[in-house]
Amino acid sequence: MLLVDDQELIRAGLRGLLRSRSGFEVVGELPDGAEVVAEVARTRPDVVVMDVRMPHVDGVTATRALREVSDAPPVLVLTTFEDDEVLAGALRAGAAGFLLKGVPAADLQRAVRTVAEGGSWLDPAVTGRVLQTYRDGVSPAAATGLLDALTPREREVLALIGEGLSNTEIAGRLVLGEGTVKTHVGHVFAKLGLRDRAAAVVCAFDQGLVRPGGR
Repeated sequence: MLLVDDQELIRAGLRGLLRSRSGFEVVGELPDGAEVVAEVARTRPDVVVMDVRMPHVDGVTATRALREVSDAPPVLVLTTFEDDEVLAGALRAGAAGFLLKGVPAADLQRAVRTVAEGGSWLDPAVTGRVLQTYRDGVSPAAATGLLDALTPREREVLALIGEGLSNTEIAGRLVLGEGTVKTHVGHVFAKLGLRDRAAAVVCAFDQGLVRPGGR
């Protein structure tokens, strides 16, 4: 993973919590978002753990730049700020999820692993507020009868995306091949006009398939 945070103390703490014996490897560190794209190209991390508030290029801007690169790794935003607009902005920019600093080590490890494996993670402490702010800035996905366009299996897949599961985990839960799951996910995105997994999470919450804090 690549750690991006302007505070060395925070990066050191993350290194300690995400030790190699827990199945993680830190391949690079940056104090600012300006070099994220170049560092990702150099180190090829599976996930970027990104701070939001940095002195030159902030995490939202860096995430947006990274999402424009083909085969870019997913971004998990990690912040001390319970700022709905900032965190929703990170989701709009293409972040796979966010987590507040200060969470237990086990939650941090689960979030990093989930995002690295292609899932999404929304910190339940502020999920409801951030989802509402996110909705205000994107095309609404909560039209009446929206789910009528989906098959029962596609609804199941959308609900599991909403829970933050990766395609591999969905395949295991539904006893399907991963290729089949990818096909279902593609159909869900196309039918509902969803541009990314974060938007699918919002849709799952909007449609009542998942509830904030229900992870």
